[in-house]
Amino acid sequence: MQKIIPHLWFDKEAKAAAEFYTALFDDSRIHFINTIKDTPSGDAEIVGFRIMGYELMAISAGPYFKINPSISFHARYRTVAEVDQLWEKLSEGGFVMMELGEYPFSKKYGWVQDKFGVSWQVIHTEGAFEQRIMPALMFVGAVCGQSEAAIGFYASVFRDTKAEVLARYLEGEAPDKPGTVKYAQFSLEGQEFAAMDSAHAHNFSFNEAVSFIVNCQDQPEIDYFWDKLSAVPEAEQCGWVKDKYGVSWQITPANMGELMARNPQKTTPVMLGMKKIIIADLEQAGAEK
Repeated sequence: MQKIIPHLWFDKEAKAAAEFYTALFDDSRIHFINTIKDTPSGDAEIVGFRIMGYELMAISAGPYFKINPSISFHARYRTVAEVDQLWEKLSEGGFVMMELGEYPFSKKYGWVQDKFGVSWQVIHTEGAFEQRIMPALMFVGAVCGQSEAAIGFYASVFRDTKAEVLARYLEGEAPDKPGTVKYAQFSLEGQEFAAMDSAHAHNFSFNEAVSFIVNCQDQPEIDYFWDKLSAVPEAEQCGWVKDKYGVSWQITPANMGELMARNPQKTTPVMLGMKKIIIADLEQAGAEK
């Protein structure tokens, strides 16, 4: 099981988005579609799916959070033709942030926000890579200039980590300060991520619309990640926490779906009343008649 899974929050479009992505990308499929009834958002539809071998989840749970480009996804391809083919379909009905073309770092690259609001950096990559979908965090506004510190923090929390700043801003690249991160790559639990700072004016920042599920094996592991990552007490709810940089995480048991399915009428209200997930309480609720 993938340790860290990106989670996309939609108003009502989770299923449609997952169907769109799995039809568009290769090595893709929908694993499940479940409904959690009687949440504060009403009945919430949860979709688990894979694109290019990379696991994601999505939820339709009301118009409370809006996906924005502060967290985007690299889609990496070996050939220019593959980039062109994906771009044509992915950009339809979307908003182009960087035009598809040749750049100093790639023969073919473009950044687009698709019709569901999810941002993609489609890129032809010549170097070695295995993970074809890679989340990218852009540190803007109050946290601009803190991406390097954030990478170090995440590396101290997770296992199997490494980090490398590949490019820094230079003199003359205002408004970005010289020395801040233009582009970095790092890995957590062996999974690849990217990060950058941007001092330009943006009308968005990190929010709950794109979060990261951390699949935990037991209660001690839940306790560990909760204590390390939670920095905003008022954001703690149903396993969700927000770290000191504003990134949202869901600290959950790896078998959360199984626990919730045992007796949904009992487990759902118990889970909704929790801040940190307590496995024993969910097991007890699931065993009730």
